Amino acid sequence: MNSPQYISFSFPGLEKVTCIFGTRLGGVSSGSFGQGNISLDVEDEPARAGANRRALKDELGLSGWVELRQVHGTLVHFDPDEDCLDGSSLEGDGLGLSRPGRGAVIKTADCQPVMLAHKSQEYVLALHCGWRGNRAGFPETAVRDLCKYYNLSPADLAAVRGPSLGPCCARFEPFEEHWTPEFADYYHQEQKTMDLWSLTRDQLLQAGLLPQNVFSLDMCTMCREELFFSYRREKKGGRQASIINIFA
Repeated sequence: MNSPQYISFSFPGLEKVTCIFGTRLGGVSSGSFGQGNISLDVEDEPARAGANRRALKDELGLSGWVELRQVHGTLVHFDPDEDCLDGSSLEGDGLGLSRPGRGAVIKTADCQPVMLAHKSQEYVLALHCGWRGNRAGFPETAVRDLCKYYNLSPADLAAVRGPSLGPCCARFEPFEEHWTPEFADYYHQEQKTMDLWSLTRDQLLQAGLLPQNVFSLDMCTMCREELFFSYRREKKGGRQASIINIFA
């Protein structure tokens, strides 16, 4: 089976935590969903998207596939029971897991997949953060929710932000229709673009993460057409998966 291809990321010193960021390469989908679409909510043939999901799950050796019906909100779910390989009706944009073997799955096509892991290697968090999430301070509130639920300290967390809409392409015009004045420092007046990457980093630091524990893959999904789906570039297209899990 031709599995969707991905980029691996390893947190320093956290050998039990696996983190991958998917691409559009590999898989069996075709046309604007080719090849590696994993979303069941776009117009791709469900059988093809399902095959891509199963192949990716098998290749990563996951015992479970956990995802949400993403709604650009700030709700985080912790350790949901269901296996969602056939889709989920549970709405939210953050997944916290403490059970080894299960993968927390985020679906993106420009939004930021943000993955966090605790130094104990017993807790992980996956976030779907679009610009609305940034505006609502989602990276900060999600860290707060994670630490409260599992009784953790944010200073003991590491985070990585995956490929997403870069400062080069995140156009918002006019600024006032989308953002409030507190975000003005992240806006490039001449280019009419927002630096969402820096905003997410700063929100993670405001949540209490240490600067040396915040990482990023600075790859713009809109620019890299050969690698990634992009909603802004092609409204009708697929979604790539980003997954974090703890190996037993």
